[in-house]
Amino acid sequence: MGINPNMAEIAALLGETSRATILASMMDGRFHTASELAYMAAIKPQTASFHLAKLVEGKLIKVEKQGRHRYFQLAGEDIAHFLESFLAISPPPEVRSLKQSSQIKLLQDARTCYDHLAGKLGVQLTESMLKAGYLTLEGKQFVLTDEGILFFTTFGIDLTALKRKRRSFSHACLDWSERRYHLAGALGCELLNQFFNLGWLLRVPSIRAIQVTEKGKIGFKEVFHLDL
Repeated sequence: MGINPNMAEIAALLGETSRATILASMMDGRFHTASELAYMAAIKPQTASFHLAKLVEGKLIKVEKQGRHRYFQLAGEDIAHFLESFLAISPPPEVRSLKQSSQIKLLQDARTCYDHLAGKLGVQLTESMLKAGYLTLEGKQFVLTDEGILFFTTFGIDLTALKRKRRSFSHACLDWSERRYHLAGALGCELLNQFFNLGWLLRVPSIRAIQVTEKGKIGFKEVFHLDL
């Protein structure tokens, strides 16, 4: 009889291609219907429902019911963090079409990692804030400096409210495509929301990629000194 947690159970859930695809699709942090996830995984709705039930049972995802409809989401930020780390050690997909190649490029450039910004843009942004002295990296936690407190407050982020939340404030998340850290936690989430509110970023339909708008290119250049 083993005395350690049953890793084999989680490995079995991830070991099925359709379930792995569904989990990766849910890394955008949003709620999805079974039909949406079936489309993303290229499987029948009945098959998707079977896999979703397994993932709910395994506590990797959660479900919310509204009337006759059910919506699925990753069970929490810790699950997203685990999946991102797992993706970092996974082999790249075999490219079989121009569309797939284009989508992979979009994901690598900028994407959501649950509720914060990832990909090349997420890493560049984090490194820009480190270089500017707004953050320091201590272990696997980003720490706000006095300059950072002033910057984020001026940028419209309520740091006091964020620190009240029952979650990590600003931890380092290993980016699976860049193999470097990007900013996660409550601060990373609020920063991404602010970019959406400012019209700097837009979501790409069907996949968790993010596109920078023309307004965003100007904003990232002026505020973070990033040429995009």
